[in-house]
Amino acid sequence: MIQQVLRRYRYSLILLNQLVITDFKLRYKGSFLGYVWSLLRPLALFAILYIVFVNFLKIGADIPHFAVYLLFGVVLWNYFTEVTSNGLQAIVGKGDLMRKLYFPRYVIVVAGSFSALINLGINLIVVGIFMVVNGVPFTWNLLLVIPLIIELFIFSLSIAFLLSALYVKFRDVNYIWEVVLQAGFYATPVLYPISLVVDRSELAAKIMLMSPVAQVIQDARRFAINPETVTTSTLISNPFIQLVPLFIVVILAIVSIMYFKKKSPDFAEEI
Repeated sequence: MIQQVLRRYRYSLILLNQLVITDFKLRYKGSFLGYVWSLLRPLALFAILYIVFVNFLKIGADIPHFAVYLLFGVVLWNYFTEVTSNGLQAIVGKGDLMRKLYFPRYVIVVAGSFSALINLGINLIVVGIFMVVNGVPFTWNLLLVIPLIIELFIFSLSIAFLLSALYVKFRDVNYIWEVVLQAGFYATPVLYPISLVVDRSELAAKIMLMSPVAQVIQDARRFAINPETVTTSTLISNPFIQLVPLFIVVILAIVSIMYFKKKSPDFAEEI
């Protein structure tokens, strides 16, 4: 069964491998520090946010290991941003290649997501180092972060498929998505503990946790850093409502794949 699948998608897998390698090599080509930027970018953002929100605004003072808590959220959010932003322009950016060669169009979008996944893996190593320095205990619950990353990967890739197909025809999608990301960054508990929102409005906190990104970030923090972290399961008693973020991921994946598949035959002509 597996061998049949590998034979059927052998060309796609070879092309995917080459695109991922090429994308990762070209990302920091010509820069003095090269691949080090994949570490410095999230660390620089983390340092700025930590100084402003922790040292000056005193946010998260009651959260154990808040420095790691903050860094973990920044890393996961940056991954979501990278996959969706790069995916949005993936098809248009490879227009010349598509006119010369015929290959499955989805490979282009998937390649960008895997390239971002490599960056995420590197950044998670840094998070692990911060956990050691801050004395965060390592438990078996860390393994539960893996399915959460898979969930975030599927959700991010689904949005990337949808945006890339829309961007071929509607170039305003780029500017709209930038605004959505900016709003989403502040509407997601990355910079602040969601317990602050709960204190003001429990309903608002529940609505925020319906976002798959917020749900993944909070669950990952709970399993990796602080078991007392407020999550969808701890804030919402109804098991069906707890599953809403997963339903969103599944439905979006189906819709985006169907839309991308429908539009992909005309990509080369419309770009």
